[in-house]
Amino acid sequence: MMREVQAASFKPAHFGWSVAGKVATITLNRPERKNPLTFQSYGELRDLFRELVYARDVKAVVLTGEGGNFCSGGDVHEIIGPLVRLQEAGDVGGLLAFTRMTGDLVKAMRACPQPIVAAVDGICAGAGAILAMASDLRYGTAQSKVAFLFVRVGLAGADMGACNILPRIIGAGRAAELLYTGRSMDGIEAERWGFYNKLCAPDAVLVEAQACAQNLVAGPTFAHAMTKKCMHQEWDMSIDAAIEAEAQAQAICMQTKDYGRAYRAFVAKQKPVFEGN
Repeated sequence: MMREVQAASFKPAHFGWSVAGKVATITLNRPERKNPLTFQSYGELRDLFRELVYARDVKAVVLTGEGGNFCSGGDVHEIIGPLVRLQEAGDVGGLLAFTRMTGDLVKAMRACPQPIVAAVDGICAGAGAILAMASDLRYGTAQSKVAFLFVRVGLAGADMGACNILPRIIGAGRAAELLYTGRSMDGIEAERWGFYNKLCAPDAVLVEAQACAQNLVAGPTFAHAMTKKCMHQEWDMSIDAAIEAEAQAQAICMQTKDYGRAYRAFVAKQKPVFEGN
């Protein structure tokens, strides 16, 4: 029997968690510091997204920040300081363990079947920009500032999959500029470049992201999970391999009850009511 977990069993200690109508909302909630990540919140986010694979009562996820900012990246004192001490001690293994752990968070976000909608306002920098990038959809505000600022602290722009994922969202030339310079882009530029799917007013961005997630939940959620899986897996496929993979994926979706529901609703000139099976 396939393992199942309930959303109510998730009780994260390092960020907010709520569920309404099969939409889970994750809230980074250290507003006094613009919601930076710590070793603990990195690991807890990774573990939660891994567990969402087994959560049948969550069909979409909204990721947001508290207090008018999304996420300022890794906490300078709680992450960067300790990492510098590891560097000074020559602990290459410790540094690699950290960078692999942060990459595992992105892997978990991409592997969880639920679409993730990021609601971004204010500062969205460093690892925060990566969290937005790794989401499936991004709603932002004109006032927001997105920056992949790793180069500004002496690191490569190659962090947590940025060199792979960001060019696929906004194009190679634009991604190269952001990753080489570490400059920020405001929300208007981010939407024009395709990073944001939609611009919203600051007091509406979370509401609109949650409404988007609710619309996804009202759709054929098994098929949505298949779409996410195919989009991720086909990045390194040839077109022939991708077409075959999609043929198999679609044949699987045709075996769902939702497929029959859609047909019968069409015949009856009604709107289909999908149940995700």
